[in-house]
Parts: sequence; structure tokens; C-alpha cells
Amino acid sequence: MHPGLKELLQVQTLDLKLAELAAELARFPRRIAEIDAQAEAARAVLAKTREAQSASLKDRKKLELDVESWKEKVRKFKDQTAQIKTNEAYRALVHEIETAENEIRKAEDAVLDHMVAGEEHDRQVKAGEKALAEAEAAAKSAKQAIEAERAALTAQQSALRAERDREASAVPSPLLERYRLYAPRHHGIAVAQLDGETCSGCRVHLRPHIVQRLKRAETEEIVECESCGRMLYFDAPPAAAPAPAVAGSTAAPESAPQ
Repeated sequence: MHPGLKELLQVQTLDLKLAELAAELARFPRRIAEIDAQAEAARAVLAKTREAQSASLKDRKKLELDVESWKEKVRKFKDQTAQIKTNEAYRALVHEIETAENEIRKAEDAVLDHMVAGEEHDRQVKAGEKALAEAEAAAKSAKQAIEAERAALTAQQSALRAERDREASAVPSPLLERYRLYAPRHHGIAVAQLDGETCSGCRVHLRPHIVQRLKRAETEEIVECESCGRMLYFDAPPAAAPAPAVAGSTAAPESAPQ
């Protein structure tokens, strides 16, 4: 194996771990936004309920003023009855009083409806306030857990970067530069293992002489996959341990011929 390739493999392993960590850390803002969105949804529901409550109360107050206005008209009409001289005028005034009293009844019924609706709005507001408080507490707890997780991953990332820099310092500059060139092209894997007679990176079958060059114990050359260009290495399997001798298995010497 080429000198420095073993350290370069470690650099590659660390770079892949760092890439995974970076991807995981990049997801944290979205996770926090999703948590905030849940609390914001509860806040929006409460705001809408309060708006409905306020509108109902405003309509009720207007109706109550209408009731007072119609009652004032009835009082004036009744005060005028003593001044009426003709039956026709009297009947007209009575009609006005009846109309006003009908308006009073309609307005008072509407006020009662708004009072019932107001009680329901009050209940909904209290439920919304409770739901919002629970959502905000859950969001706070979840965000604290996420921040603790992010801090742990950031610390792990810093440690891995330091380790990666140490390993990279042991790699010859030309080899490291070659790695930097090829790694981005192959999703971070610029060094691939020989798998049988196949490049483990692109799964292309290698020609016999490439395989032979890789398997030479004394080779220090860089062997590339002819298909993907990755640097290849070969891990020789460990030598098998000799089988232990079985007791009593030694054959007896043959007897000399007579």
C-alpha cells in the first residue's frame, strides 16, 4: 500500500462523519421552526377566538344602545298621546309605539343571543389560553433538548475536525491534494477497497493486471479504478492459523521387508 494511504483512509472516514454531522446540524433550524410553528398555531387560534369575543361584545353593546334608543322613542310616543286630538292620529301613534316595542323585543333577543355566545367565547378563550400555555411550555422544553443536542454535536464536530487535521498532517501533500480533487466527485469517497476483483466504489469489474498490481505486497504505487478514477487499496486477509496436531495421529513406521 502506498505510504500515507492508510492515514488518508482515516481522513476520508472522518470527513464522511463530519459530513453526516454537518447535515444533521443543518436540520436543527427546521426542527426549531416546526416547534415554534406548533406554538404559533395555538397562538393564532387564541387570537381568532379573542377577536370573535371582542366582535360579539361590540355588537351586543350596540344592540343595548339600540334598545335604549327604542325605549326612549316609546316614552316620547306615550307622552304625546295626551296631546292627540283625533282617532286617526291616535291610531298612528299607537302603531309607532307597537313598532318600537317590536324593535325592542328583537334587539333584546339579540342581546340575549350575544350573551350566550359571549359565555361560549369566554370558555373558548380560557381553553385557548391553556392550550397556548401548554404549547409554549412544550416548545420551550423541546427547544432546550434540541439546543443540548446541538451543543453535543457541535462539540463532537470540533473534536472530529481536530482529529481529522492531525491525520491529514501525516498524509503526503500530493496524495492529500489528489484526495481533495476526487472526493467531491464521488460523494466523499475518493479511496475505495478492492472487493474481489471489483472496485467497491463503482462496482465495475477490474482488469486482471490492475488486480495483480494491487495485490503485490511490496507495491507503493497509486492504483486507480479505470472506470471511476478512485484510488484503490487491497486489504490482504489475515493468514490462517495452522491447524493443531491431533494426538495419536502420527503414522507408525513401516516394517522392513523380510
